[in-house]
Amino acid sequence: MTSRRLALATLATLSAAAIVGCKTTPVIETPAVLPPPEPLPPKKIKIGLALGGGAARGFAHIGVIKALEAQGIYPDIVVGTSAGSVVGALYAAGNTGFQLQKMAMEMDEASISDWALPLFRKSTGVLKGEALQAYVNKAVNNQPMEKLKIPFGAVATDLKDGKPILFQRGNTGMAVRASSAVPGVFQPVVISGHTYVDGGLVAPVPVRFARDMGADFVIAVNISTQADVQATVSSLDVIMQTFSIMGQRINDYELREADIVITPPLGKMASNDFNGRNQAVLAGEQAAAQVMAQIKQKLEAKRKPQ
Repeated sequence: MTSRRLALATLATLSAAAIVGCKTTPVIETPAVLPPPEPLPPKKIKIGLALGGGAARGFAHIGVIKALEAQGIYPDIVVGTSAGSVVGALYAAGNTGFQLQKMAMEMDEASISDWALPLFRKSTGVLKGEALQAYVNKAVNNQPMEKLKIPFGAVATDLKDGKPILFQRGNTGMAVRASSAVPGVFQPVVISGHTYVDGGLVAPVPVRFARDMGADFVIAVNISTQADVQATVSSLDVIMQTFSIMGQRINDYELREADIVITPPLGKMASNDFNGRNQAVLAGEQAAAQVMAQIKQKLEAKRKPQ
């Protein structure tokens, strides 16, 4: 082989080797580093507070509110029946738990006598309830229900057909008065041509109405007495005993729909025990504190994104 042919053959061999080498050498690409996905924000849920009826035992609602606020739990919706509507309206107007307690301790029976006397003393009188209406309206600065700081509802019973009604607009004091119009104690309240009495006849603890108002998580406060522990000395005692008997069955159904039920240990506290208000507030605080861990756990579970 001539030197020229040898040189060409050598060049061809080197070129082939180079081509083969290029084909067999893998190209290593550096994978792109993606940022970790951002965690989903917690779900926004509306907390509803359903406050039940029970006359003087309603002071326990204040203790529950105080305990919830101490743990940073603030309801988005408040709905009340009877005594629960009184506390609920004052709370929805923007008063804190401590302010509510101060108002309760300073409450003068004489200034609200036409609704307080039959509830907190032995009486058989039928009263108008106008003082209750005036007291509530003054306490909420005469704001209508739809202008309160927290959406608020008061449950009453239509005397004609026995159906419940949820007041959410209009005169706050009048709605509370209707919700608290215990038959045999207060005169029924006429609003827009309809006659209303106490909401405890149909919703002793208004859980389903809190749901109707948009609550995703309902904390119910049950202050009703057990029928077997309530004394029956006065006519009011008999009336409240009747309410307790009727309400027990309704509550068995209603309270199942609540996420949390708080039952303050009020024992044999009478519906007319106005002097026991401080003990009732304390009982409400204690009962709420006992279930606070459960409340937080359930709230956290509800807020977890799916």
